[in-house]
Amino acid sequence: MSRFARASHVIWHCQYHMVWVPKYRYRILQGPVGKEVYKCIMVFCQQLGCEVVELNVQADHVHLLVKIPPKHSVSELMGILKGRTAIRLFSSLPFLKKRPYWGNHFWAQGYCVDTVGLNSEMIQKYVWFQEKGRSASGTAATEAGQSAFSEGALGVLPSGERKTKPRSMNVVHLFNPCWFNSLPLGAKAG
Repeated sequence: MSRFARASHVIWHCQYHMVWVPKYRYRILQGPVGKEVYKCIMVFCQQLGCEVVELNVQADHVHLLVKIPPKHSVSELMGILKGRTAIRLFSSLPFLKKRPYWGNHFWAQGYCVDTVGLNSEMIQKYVWFQEKGRSASGTAATEAGQSAFSEGALGVLPSGERKTKPRSMNVVHLFNPCWFNSLPLGAKAG
């Protein structure tokens, strides 16, 4: 079975790791609030045709590993998830609206999103084992996930030597339009 999904004119595999927090990063996503957030995210993703690979609602943040069809954007999904879950939470749990610090905004502005490439299993384990003490092997997976994220594009090979990014993959060069303008006519980038 292929990891790619099919639509009428496209085959795709668009997987993202998203993290967002409640306003002021209050530790409010526990008990009935956390359960309602979990249920809302699952329902709204299903309505958009997105596949939730992994979802973990922590006390002060949410981790979501999701496959989004190419007809939807990441910002569209986040707008729907954050907006509709906030509306649903305020209507179903009225004690949240009575607190003066919310101001009809449940989620903080912004979010973190990262594309998932071939290391999807590692990221899935990272999201799954976010809770400390979920299992004995969970702490090892969390430490492995955190060390992999802290290394970024650099890392250590099993032989002990450090690997580095090739110069052609430098993000500054890829997204800096001035770099393309400095190339002589007919020259290839990279």
